[in-house]
Amino acid sequence: MIWTLLAALSAAEPTLDAELLDLMLRVGSRWVLWLLLALSLLAIAVALERVLFYVLERRPANLQARLMAVLSGAGGAVEAVKMLQGVRSMEVAVARLALTHASQGPQSVEEHIAGAIERERLRYERMLAFLGTLGNNAPFIGLFGTVLGIIRAFHDLAANSAQGAQAVMAGIAEALVATAIGLLVALPAVAMYNLFARHVEATVAGATAIGHAILAFVKAVPSTTPAAVDPAAPVRTPEVN
Repeated sequence: MIWTLLAALSAAEPTLDAELLDLMLRVGSRWVLWLLLALSLLAIAVALERVLFYVLERRPANLQARLMAVLSGAGGAVEAVKMLQGVRSMEVAVARLALTHASQGPQSVEEHIAGAIERERLRYERMLAFLGTLGNNAPFIGLFGTVLGIIRAFHDLAANSAQGAQAVMAGIAEALVATAIGLLVALPAVAMYNLFARHVEATVAGATAIGHAILAFVKAVPSTTPAAVDPAAPVRTPEVN
């Protein structure tokens, strides 16, 4: 008696599988296509912004040779810093910071170079993680839309078996569009990510080379510029005899 009542109650209530199936049928796969379209537009915007940024931050031609020539002249670090004014690039930022702290000794210059390179790398790699993530996961998003479309196609076949395999094939063909769109979004995103990442690595290598050249100059020619005054240091008044 009790088992019969429990069986009747369980039959009356929808199971979890039925609820999930109903949710998938209601949602469908069309929203996946709109999501991929929105992500592709966002990826295009990110790629254009990065291209504009890299163009504006491109390194001047023969920067290292010109910089070392000015450093070897009479003006030294002061003239070199003036030459770098108004120029935007990772190499210039590293060189300017290293020359500004040249009077503090080689160890200080080396630490400032390392810090400047890491700080500039963050600027150059901004939003690249989005392109990499989209390139890796867009096919899976499209595949998810395809699975939803196939589920709906088989459900429609079960509800109307008179149409036969023709209805299933039409539904599956429509569902496979999501996978195709996912691949179409992923391929350019991966290509842009690899291109930008290679550019960042080349720029970091150039900045490191300029930093090492300045560091070698500081070690070979000790600066005669007075050391910077620490504002936190106490001021001593001369004693009157």
